[in-house]
Amino acid sequence: MSKLMPAAVVLFALGVVAIVAMFVVGERGLPAWVFAAGWLLAPAGLALGVVSAVRDSKRPRR
Repeated sequence: MSKLMPAAVVLFALGVVAIVAMFVVGERGLPAWVFAAGWLLAPAGLALGVVSAVRDSKRPRR
């Protein structure tokens, strides 16, 4: 397993937590960075996870 996958999981989880916080608290109660985190971290974590999985699948097995 590459070192990218744990980073991808953390980014995705932080993004999901920010998205859940948006729905729980509502629009008016959160600072702008929470919205930015929700919109950027979850997709970035997902993309990094896909890249990591593709890279690991192409590596020759020993």
